Amino acid sequence: MSEFSHLNAEGNPAMIDVGAKTISRRTARARSVVTLGPEIMQHLIGTDISTKKGPVFQTAIIAGTMAAKRTDDLIPLCHSLGLDNCQITITTEGDDAIVSCLVSTEGKTGVEMEALVGASVAALTIYDMCKAFSHDIVIKETKLMEKTGGKRDFHRE
Repeated sequence: MSEFSHLNAEGNPAMIDVGAKTISRRTARARSVVTLGPEIMQHLIGTDISTKKGPVFQTAIIAGTMAAKRTDDLIPLCHSLGLDNCQITITTEGDDAIVSCLVSTEGKTGVEMEALVGASVAALTIYDMCKAFSHDIVIKETKLMEKTGGKRDFHRE
């Protein structure tokens, strides 16, 4: 069994020292699924939902991108990373909005948290912008779908 990585020898929270690691290409993709329901999905016109606050999915993409870039401000032991890329897409399947956040950088540590934060904040923005239609919205899951670079790659279907 692996040890928790963010604890020092005394068991206190600690940032990981990545100073000795080599720089490599790091990517991660996370996904959030937001169930909006038919009451909200009836407002879908083309590829977006229009509200008094503006276009839902376009606003969520901007919010998720901003959040991914500020992950180290939100998650206490994350390293500050300059992201090379952050791409958020939102598609619909039935009553669900599927948020995908792909992040990449050249660095000494991975970007999993940036991808997860980006997808999460985009999902929360969808909730915020649609709650005037209904509060019966469920953010069902947020999960890492894949990562490359570092000690081991990861991929989930």
